[in-house]
Amino acid sequence: MQPKRLYKIEEGKMISGVCGGVAEYFNIDPSLVRILWAFVALCAGAGLIAYIIAACILPRKSQVIQ
Repeated sequence: MQPKRLYKIEEGKMISGVCGGVAEYFNIDPSLVRILWAFVALCAGAGLIAYIIAACILPRKSQVIQ
C-alpha cells in the first residue's frame, strides 16, 4: 500500500489546485474545502498566507503520480 501524498490537482482547479488536492487527500468534496478555506482567510487572514505557501510548496499531481 502506498502512503497518501498531498499535491495540487491540475484538472478542475479554481486558482492553483490546492483545495482540490486537500479534498482528494481527505476524500471529501472540494467545495467544502474551498468554503472552509475562504472562511478562514476572511476571518483570520492566516488562510490566505497558508494558501500562498501551499501553492508554492506542493507539487502538482502529475509530478507525484507517474
